[in-house]
Amino acid sequence: MVRTPLTPEERERGERLGRLLRAARGERSMPCVAAEAGLSAETLRKIETGRAPTPAFFTVAALARALGLSLDELVLACAPAEPDRLSA
Repeated sequence: MVRTPLTPEERERGERLGRLLRAARGERSMPCVAAEAGLSAETLRKIETGRAPTPAFFTVAALARALGLSLDELVLACAPAEPDRLSA
């Protein structure tokens, strides 16, 4: 199966997600958080570094639960900034 290349926006969104998860993990070890979420540490490493910019929904949900984040928080933090509608 050939994957469609990601757009720059999709890559940036993945990087934002990775930064948010890393910040939420804080001083907790990567293996500890990954195990709590039911993932490998390598999967978490790839997500945090942006090398896996489009993780599956249930992967993100498991990480959010393990880190005490709501999915709403993740969506708001990772969504692109909306253009200023008043200037249109």
